[in-house]
Amino acid sequence: MALGWKLHGDGKTMGPDDVVAPDERLSWGKTIGLGAQHVVAMFGATFVFPLIMGLNPQLAIMMSGIATICFLLIVNGKVPSYLGTSASFVGAVAAIRAQGGTSQEVTGAILVAGVVLALVGVAIHFLGSSVLHKVLPPVVTGAVVMLIGFNLAPVVANIYWPQDQWVALLVMAFTIICAVAFKGFISRIAVFLALIFGYVVSWLFDKVFGQITSFDAGAGKVTTHFRTNFDNLASQPWFGLPPSTTTGADGKEIVGIHAPSFTIAAILLVLPAVIALIAENTGHVKAVAEMTKADLDPYMGRAIAADGVGTALASSVGGSPTTTYAENIGVMAATRVYSTAAYYVAAAVAIVFGLSPKFGALVASVPGGVLGGITVVLYGMIGLLGAKIWKENGVDFGNPINLVPVAAGIVIGIGNVSLVFTSDFSLGGIALGTIVAVVAFHAACAIAPADLRNRADGVVGGTMISLGEKEGDYGDADGVDDLYQDRPGGPDRRRP
Repeated sequence: MALGWKLHGDGKTMGPDDVVAPDERLSWGKTIGLGAQHVVAMFGATFVFPLIMGLNPQLAIMMSGIATICFLLIVNGKVPSYLGTSASFVGAVAAIRAQGGTSQEVTGAILVAGVVLALVGVAIHFLGSSVLHKVLPPVVTGAVVMLIGFNLAPVVANIYWPQDQWVALLVMAFTIICAVAFKGFISRIAVFLALIFGYVVSWLFDKVFGQITSFDAGAGKVTTHFRTNFDNLASQPWFGLPPSTTTGADGKEIVGIHAPSFTIAAILLVLPAVIALIAENTGHVKAVAEMTKADLDPYMGRAIAADGVGTALASSVGGSPTTTYAENIGVMAATRVYSTAAYYVAAAVAIVFGLSPKFGALVASVPGGVLGGITVVLYGMIGLLGAKIWKENGVDFGNPINLVPVAAGIVIGIGNVSLVFTSDFSLGGIALGTIVAVVAFHAACAIAPADLRNRADGVVGGTMISLGEKEGDYGDADGVDDLYQDRPGGPDRRRP
């Protein structure tokens, strides 16, 4: 089912409780609209993180589309996900550059990390996902999903929201209203509508109130500027590859397409990010499985390997590392449309946009306040999916084995706590939070009394309980309604 989809109903209308499965699609018009929404959801981070790492954002956009298509083919269309730029490498890349490392050394180290991740995925595929179930039971996977989602909060708080707090607030409110007050397709494209709304509001604010003094992501400092700026858009060509890496008149590197180079020092700094990517991909696949009520365990290894392939492929031409995107899982949670057709559309749009310097200029013109209002909703939804995994699996937080280890891991992950080993190497954020949650949970199981171990999450009578296989599992097909409060008058769909 990598290609080819069944039409969901008539393809045009959807009831409030309808769910579009990965092997289904709506009409192509609506699918294109949903694909565009996925592009909107991913391009903020996919564009910003390359800038932070000193890599080319236009190239990152293009390669994200290519990597996504490779991912969908490798998982045979069973795991709807988009591969955008990974933030897990930002710290390591900063350390490499602090040591005088070049972009070639950065992408070479990332390529090696991608190969390692792919090999880990292959091993998991052949050894079976039971290995992951033993290492990552529901209490841990819920924690990983939660800290991954909430770890993105500083991106909103420090990058997007401060650029224009009032526009961000209005866009956030508009997104919430569209998502909950309307039925049908309007509520399902709330994010895309919020982007348009935010553009219009920003343009009107420029006309009425004039310039704003705030943090400018492009300048990297507080400046006085208009919220919308299209000056660079007209001068850019419609079509063209990113240029090759060159040196500007000021002596600074202008990064573009380039071949990577390899140094042991850079590779050792980047390899710990593989830990975060394994946890991130596992958490994302678990989240998608929860939403779709599908058994995706047989595809866990494929998904991890596919992300490794995407990262290696992108970095081989000088692009950015990739990962399955929580932002797009948030879009699926809001729309309950899991069709992989929408992701192929999103990938195609990304490739086309990545081949257009004019698109790069357009993306750069998106007001930060607009992204702040959108991402504050999407990132929060991912964090709540972690809580949903706990709820669906009946995790007992009265048991200290479940409570104490993951509590520490979540705070470390959300707070970006770092553990510094040397001046050149540290673990922090998602990677450290995940390690603490996983290792501390199993250490707690090893030293706790037998009665507590028997009641620990994921182990009942010595048998592993995988997601969706427990007593009292919900019967709703989408697995998303329970993320929110039940609708008034809604049927009780729990199984007897």
